[in-house]
Amino acid sequence: MNLLVTGAAGFIGANFVRYWRLRRPGDRVVAVDALTYAGNRSTLDGVDCVFVHADIRELSTMEQLLREHRVDVVVNFAAESHNSLAVLDPGRFFETNVLGTQRLLEAARRVGLARFHHVSTCEVYGDLPLDSDETFTEESPYRPRTPYNASKAGADHAVRAYHETFGLPVTITNCANNYGPYQFPEKVIPLFTTRALRGQPLPLYRSSANRREWLHVTDHCAAIERVLDAGTVGATYNVGSGVEVSAADLAGLILAELGLPPTMIETVPDRPGHDRRYLLDSGRLRRELGWAPTVDFASGLAATVAWYASHRSWWEPLLSPVDEAAWA
Repeated sequence: MNLLVTGAAGFIGANFVRYWRLRRPGDRVVAVDALTYAGNRSTLDGVDCVFVHADIRELSTMEQLLREHRVDVVVNFAAESHNSLAVLDPGRFFETNVLGTQRLLEAARRVGLARFHHVSTCEVYGDLPLDSDETFTEESPYRPRTPYNASKAGADHAVRAYHETFGLPVTITNCANNYGPYQFPEKVIPLFTTRALRGQPLPLYRSSANRREWLHVTDHCAAIERVLDAGTVGATYNVGSGVEVSAADLAGLILAELGLPPTMIETVPDRPGHDRRYLLDSGRLRRELGWAPTVDFASGLAATVAWYASHRSWWEPLLSPVDEAAWA
């Protein structure tokens, strides 16, 4: 199989390329990334793949790449995903996440691709009350609350439209919050970890009870593999672990892993549109495709914190925080 992975120098994309090369050494992988702030070429160092510096918004370039490399399958991770930055500069998120995805879909349609797999997020469904036992299913209505969420929802709609209108063979996965190695340090687990490692306070939003469902990136990669192998064309699959952790508990767990005191936690103003809670029902993926997570959260978090502690040379050059006081 010839596989083209977009967003391949980002967190989940790079982990997927590494996962695929280990699992499918006979396949050819073309790794594409625009190398914006969250794309780091060094994340793919030592990985056997063809790397191409390109932007999915460039239709002619993407069509040429698909033809030149005789691509069978596209896995689209390419996205702007920084929720805080999306509040300050929403336009770039719609440009990449909606228009970029549409142009990649059009390139795939023109070449007659065998499968277009689109990676999305639980955040398109909106949020859930903290005191609720509800979950999001694949049939839940889309109710995005932030520019990032809305841009990902728009991309999902474009993928479905290309399937229904043009017959493009697509699948979609909507995943819970991922964690693991090589995650850009603006995300909460590496943010807390890298700040703690530098002796800086951990910025905890005032709504510290807000919860997220946490999925190790390796389990996410395995889920996508199952969908590519046996998923129903045109279907959407939720990918979740069922493990929820509040922001406050997460900060405490990371400090405990590093042997640091809880006094390092600092309360900061909330981000506008800050979602309260997400939880996915991943029953379809488990029943139909036999997938289940294998990394328990406690050991996965410990390994992730240890990875950042031993890979300072990877993340230190990437530190460029968004000014969280800009909306205060």
